[in-house]
Amino acid sequence: MSLNLVQAWKQAREKLEAAGIAGPVIDARLLVEAAAGATRADIVTDPYRPLTPEQAATLGDYLARRARREPVSHILGRKGFWKIMLQVTPDVLTPRPDTETVVEYVLRDFPQTASWTVLDLGVGSGAILLSILAERPAAKGLGVDLSEEALAVARENAANLGLAGRTALLRGDWTFGLEGESFDLVVSNPPYIASHVIAELEPEVRDHEPRLALEGGADGLDHYRTLAPEILRVLKPGGRFAVEIGYDQKQPVEALFRAAGAEGVVTVRDLGDRDRVVAGVKKALETKA
Repeated sequence: MSLNLVQAWKQAREKLEAAGIAGPVIDARLLVEAAAGATRADIVTDPYRPLTPEQAATLGDYLARRARREPVSHILGRKGFWKIMLQVTPDVLTPRPDTETVVEYVLRDFPQTASWTVLDLGVGSGAILLSILAERPAAKGLGVDLSEEALAVARENAANLGLAGRTALLRGDWTFGLEGESFDLVVSNPPYIASHVIAELEPEVRDHEPRLALEGGADGLDHYRTLAPEILRVLKPGGRFAVEIGYDQKQPVEALFRAAGAEGVVTVRDLGDRDRVVAGVKKALETKA
């Protein structure tokens, strides 16, 4: 007897609950939709549509992988972020809603028609950079990453979103080789998890995310020590920056940017009311009266 959509969703939820998966309702729905070629609306308006044997087998495979704590984004190969859909592989961090705080904040003071230049350090899948460029059609961006595999993912996402013509991607170590005072905006979600904490992370992160994109040294702050002065170096006078931080890193990261000469340094909280983004500006050139 074949499963229909609503039965498949119910059984999928029960299997994920039994496996101890957090958020089994949403995960089950996403996996059913993907396996059955259905939408959320289909489950509501056509709940008794049967799955083919092939679709049921695909769903069974998806559920087995999720029960082994493989992220849904890796199973499906995609993840929604901000207003765009991104291809995702194990070579990049899965984009998270917390990181949307960076995009939301910088867009507030980013004029719709301004031809700004944006630098994304540690571009990964391209989530931050491509979200900004999708919202600001006059802007151009450069994404830098140490991982060639990550850059390949970002390159595919830029092409899929029709943004390849405004997106340059470069393999590099942060700002090494970049000229000073070149960018109007610099954004980054650097690795900020302390090395000793990695083993305590959820299996979805610890076992499936690239360690290169997670580990921030003994106290999680190694990359900010490098980035603070370098971000100020490559920003144009009056340029802005916004970097993601861990929930408990506000004070040291703010101090690093102030010591590097940043002005107007603030910390923005995410939707969970946790400290998430440190932002500021580079001092503008003084004008003669």
